[in-house]
Amino acid sequence: MSIRPLRVTPTPEPDMPNSIRVILSGGPEWVPLPAVWEVESLEAEPKVKILCGNAYEHFEFSGSYSARDDEHMPVYRWCQRTYVAE
Repeated sequence: MSIRPLRVTPTPEPDMPNSIRVILSGGPEWVPLPAVWEVESLEAEPKVKILCGNAYEHFEFSGSYSARDDEHMPVYRWCQRTYVAE
């Protein structure tokens, strides 16, 4: 799983060549979602984890797609939080 900075507003072109944009949905209210995220592919990254403060927010591909900015994107839903070990 890769960790990349969270972008709340979509960009016209992906930051990573050959990546796909996905929508992150759900999770704690303080996490600015839904947000656009980039993954290598659905097969390579069926789950992502994002560092938020002292915890990781975990998202996994839900099997559904949603339209955003005239683009159909896979939806990754929040599934759990784990804390950083000290």
